[in-house]
Amino acid sequence: MGRRARDRRRQQQQQQQQRQERGGGGDQAVRAGPGEAKRGRERRGRRADGAFLQGWAGGYPEIVKENELFERYYQELGIVPAGEWDAFMAALREPLPATLRITGYRSHAKEILHCLKETYFRELQDLEVDGQKVEMPQSLSWYPEELAWHTNLSRKILRKSPQLEKLHQFLVSETECGNISRQEAVSMIPPLLLDVSPHHKILDMCAAPGSKTVQLIEMLHADMNVPFPKGFVIANDVDNKRCYLLVHQAKRLNSPCIMVVNHDASSIPNLQIDVDGRKEILFYDRILCDVPCSGDGTMRKNIDVWKKWTTQNSLQLHGLQLRIATRGVEQLAEGGRMVYSTCSLNPIENEAVIASLLEKSQGALELADVSSELPGLKRMPGITKWKVMLKDGQWFEEWKDVPSNRQTQIRPTMFPVKDEEKLKTMNLERCLRILPHHQNTGGFFVAVLIKKSPMPWNKRQPKVHQKLPERTGNTEVTAANSGNGSDCIFEEPTLAENEESKKMQELPNSDTEQSKKEGVCGPPPSKKMKLFGFKEDPFVFLPEDDPLFLPIQKFYALDPSFPKMNLLTRTQEGKKRQLYMVSKELRNVLLNNSEKMKVINTGIKVWSRNSDGEQFGCAFRLAQEGIYTLYPFIHARIINVCIEDVKILLTQENPFLSKFSSETQKKVKDMAMGSIVLKYDPDPEKPHELQCPIVLCGWQGKTSLRAFVPKNERLHYLRMMGVEVFKAKRKEEELENKTKEEIQQGLVQTEEGMDVEDKEHDLVTKMEAEIGGESSQSPVESSAMEVENKIEDLDQSSKNANSHVSQEGKDTDASNVKD
Repeated sequence: MGRRARDRRRQQQQQQQQRQERGGGGDQAVRAGPGEAKRGRERRGRRADGAFLQGWAGGYPEIVKENELFERYYQELGIVPAGEWDAFMAALREPLPATLRITGYRSHAKEILHCLKETYFRELQDLEVDGQKVEMPQSLSWYPEELAWHTNLSRKILRKSPQLEKLHQFLVSETECGNISRQEAVSMIPPLLLDVSPHHKILDMCAAPGSKTVQLIEMLHADMNVPFPKGFVIANDVDNKRCYLLVHQAKRLNSPCIMVVNHDASSIPNLQIDVDGRKEILFYDRILCDVPCSGDGTMRKNIDVWKKWTTQNSLQLHGLQLRIATRGVEQLAEGGRMVYSTCSLNPIENEAVIASLLEKSQGALELADVSSELPGLKRMPGITKWKVMLKDGQWFEEWKDVPSNRQTQIRPTMFPVKDEEKLKTMNLERCLRILPHHQNTGGFFVAVLIKKSPMPWNKRQPKVHQKLPERTGNTEVTAANSGNGSDCIFEEPTLAENEESKKMQELPNSDTEQSKKEGVCGPPPSKKMKLFGFKEDPFVFLPEDDPLFLPIQKFYALDPSFPKMNLLTRTQEGKKRQLYMVSKELRNVLLNNSEKMKVINTGIKVWSRNSDGEQFGCAFRLAQEGIYTLYPFIHARIINVCIEDVKILLTQENPFLSKFSSETQKKVKDMAMGSIVLKYDPDPEKPHELQCPIVLCGWQGKTSLRAFVPKNERLHYLRMMGVEVFKAKRKEEELENKTKEEIQQGLVQTEEGMDVEDKEHDLVTKMEAEIGGESSQSPVESSAMEVENKIEDLDQSSKNANSHVSQEGKDTDASNVKD
């Protein structure tokens, strides 16, 4: 025993002796010691447990919804009408009502709306939860066709209340199918004001998490009879991780016209496209510029803003917001429309950015008057006078009043224009500010800009047509110094837009040209761009003479107009397991910009390799996510089914042919085994039945017929047909729990020497057969799984990735409040 141990032992003995002496009697104290010690421990335990339980019951300390600086700032600016301040503050302290939007581009949107109103909302009448009467959901008066609704039901009540479990399951399932989107009401405004048509080329500059992007995709597919609209959406975000969240959102709509890219929005590169054999700069018809902001309009759902809010956030973000907006209008086509929006009420982030942009444009931009659009939406006009305040409460009315030691925090572009004539021509009152208390929403700001002519810094022609500096292997177009701050834009103007287009043709790149000929669009080299995150697989387009396509074309009798050049894979070597498809316009963008653009995801899966299919004449089966795009081109292997057949297909795993109608049996009789299309057409003479068409992927066996449809999509179609799926969902969950228990018991038995592999396989097969899900033999829908696997690996990859060096990444640390 060491010296220190002996000292501790001696000290413990002395303390014990002193306690016994104070207790009065050595032997008695010794006898009473253990019992007393036990009771003491119990008393201390009860006190500790009481404090522990009390701490859990109390949860985190409630955030006090007070901010003196916030009230002082906005009262001074006068953005709230006289007499409405108390109502404004009271609304901010109330929780934000839940809102949802029904996807409006599918033909069965009306069926979903009818089901929601007649089945689920009707059950909420006279319903009380925790003693509080549930208010009936109301449609947003300004959103077209009653496709957006709001309710006072919180997420917690929806999840926990037994009376609302059926509605909750419906919302979750339909959201996963892409038929319903949870989105804040004010967040729906910018896409509506963009006035999108199916032929528009659209850029979403700061797109994640993707609710507005989904709206834009819906607008492109306004006519579902057109499988490939001429327009497309390029959705960008600076955060590599959030890009995968964006992919997850966009994939639910199964569009071939969406591309997700990963760039700093303030310096997003100019893209080029091939137009009749010549290279031209890509200018967008519509641009959504929903910039990072301080988010004080989101106080109702992000209550941390109450204690963190300060004017410093707006001062830090103003420069970034102006750079992003400037880059946006540079890439906007003449006559095009750009919507600038924030979830902030602060004029430093709103009117100051717009005024600076208008002043620099020298008449090239104008604010659109949208007062007649979205009737029913209550809005406040933009303001023309404001002041700048520091976080210590110090006010400045003009730039000349700012001391030199503060001029790094406060910039001239933050102040209103003093020239009354110039201010009048700007029409800042055409901006929209949404106040929370007017229609029980969050706070928001929107400005709609129209580009009448090229920007001034793109107009100046070079004095001589000199050769550009040699840049081996680099065909990237120089941006208009947008990444270096707005103050530098006028000092070094770039070539005119049409001149840039000509010069780009003088910069051939042998490697790039060879890649384009081969149809390979790989990720950009790491040398040229500081990009972090997952290494993306290349996009390889099928060549015209690829032998892979001929059996597919013959098996499905594809129409001669089928755009086979738009088919691509994500592998250059080995067997091609999945075939994806993009629109012709996105193919053009991909082939001409692989060296300067980091593409995260594009295209929808249309065919999946099936090893069993080769013996039937085609190695590829149809994929459900791309069936609505493919169906107009398929002329063989289509079986028209009645409503009862559809119910059998969606509720039974592998039903025998004898269970189907006689008409279906006749059609299947002379058809070879393999992948098929199952089509249901509504009968107008039977209005009580489902009145929207359904297209399903299926497989015909020797004696059976089955559908390859994801679980949530099955439940969706069954709901539309009036089949009760809530009980089936409960049964499925109980069965899953039971199966887990049985598997765990089997694993225990395995340790005792019992082989459980066959038993587990039988259990899984039994479970799938009972719930009507896809069997373990069914091909996996891998494109969605790829994204989900990457999302699961985000935390691990972030440990190895360096932090973003772009200014956008730095500035958005202050607040990442995006709807």
